[in-house]
Amino acid sequence: MEMKADTEKLIRPILQDLAWLESILDLRMNTYFEDSTTEFIFPDPPTWLGEKTPYSQFIGEHKLNFTERVVFLMSMVPILSPQSFDCFFIQNKSIGRPFSEFGGLESKSHKGFIPTVETANFVLNGKDIFKRLDLYKVFSEDHFFSKFQVLSLKKNSETESFWSNSLQVNEDFFYHLISGEKLAPKFSSEFPAKEITTRLQINDLVLNKQLMDELGLILNWIQFREEIKSSEKLRKSFRTGYRALFYGPPGTGKSLTAAILGKSNDLPVYRIDLSQVVSKYIGETEKNLSRLLDIAEHKNWVLFFDEADSLFSKRTEVNDSKDKYANQGTSYLLQRLEEYDGLVILATNLRPNIDRAFIRRFQSILYFNLPTVDERIILWENALKNFTIAKDVSIKKIAEKYEVSGASIGNAIQFSWLSSRRDHRNEITELDIEAGLLREMAKEGRAVK
Repeated sequence: MEMKADTEKLIRPILQDLAWLESILDLRMNTYFEDSTTEFIFPDPPTWLGEKTPYSQFIGEHKLNFTERVVFLMSMVPILSPQSFDCFFIQNKSIGRPFSEFGGLESKSHKGFIPTVETANFVLNGKDIFKRLDLYKVFSEDHFFSKFQVLSLKKNSETESFWSNSLQVNEDFFYHLISGEKLAPKFSSEFPAKEITTRLQINDLVLNKQLMDELGLILNWIQFREEIKSSEKLRKSFRTGYRALFYGPPGTGKSLTAAILGKSNDLPVYRIDLSQVVSKYIGETEKNLSRLLDIAEHKNWVLFFDEADSLFSKRTEVNDSKDKYANQGTSYLLQRLEEYDGLVILATNLRPNIDRAFIRRFQSILYFNLPTVDERIILWENALKNFTIAKDVSIKKIAEKYEVSGASIGNAIQFSWLSSRRDHRNEITELDIEAGLLREMAKEGRAVK
């Protein structure tokens, strides 16, 4: 019952607004076919004093005007109240077909009416041709509907005009409004990325001073990002986005650091699945990346490109048309990345493979080296503090003897614990740890010095 009450509270303002929209539709339909030129007054929209729902907050934060509110509601009608648009199915008796000025499309799935820009114009402006052009502003790329992917126009045919595009509310945003859950994208071909998280805090990172100083610069940018975006002077001096390159051997904490950066600032971090972005077909990689960045734009998300050299590789000498198109693609990726207004982190094991033009455009370049002996001691102590270890285990000796990464230390400890449990022991011995480390080094084709 409590869940039902919560749901009713969340959708109550939306239902009230839909009832308000129906009164507008009734008024428009009742007066449209009259010869009177008298302008009628639309009813005032509902207000919600003290209501704090995703919908009421969205309306308040963006200060939706009458036109914006009506357009947004119309995009939700096919989902929540399809019967509200049944009035648009009436026929023009003189020609035996629907009225052209109503616009719209008939849904093939539920036989309901799908509103188009023409439909919105009819509801808002009726016969007033001069107000018709105002709708271009509502659907411009600079409008927050487009910037925040609240709703979009779906082009139904390449030959149809702007007025024939159908209104489509963003499904993720709509679900956020009716559920109150955090707005997060689903993994798909449109957004091939998954959120990465960690239980660790920024104080758990074991990095050298230079790395910590560079991380501090990124944290400063996150802290003052809104000030940069809101200041015209600052926007003239530098871009609103931030690009960082993490490079170094595998297992040295590049992904973990990205996850902790996001966690410490309450920003979701999405690892991009490059296998879904990179395409062998000319132009497809650029299109895939552009679509991904469009979705992430203005969302306060951190985008993490692991093994980024596969996407942002060096340009080569032009020997044939394939080289030419590959170089053009790299140039486009470089430009599109610069336009993104959020934090982008590229990670690679091989810095020389990254195109030099990308390097110049990174505000921060962080080298993650294999940990020193002192750093390995800290990593071993932190990793083993939740386990029971034999008294004769010398962490200092192990740290000095085995030059391994933090990831290898974690894997070795897991192997050690499983070995102890297999042998019905409660303690991890030095022999267990060394066996785990030798196994890790063998995987890398390395021998103990």
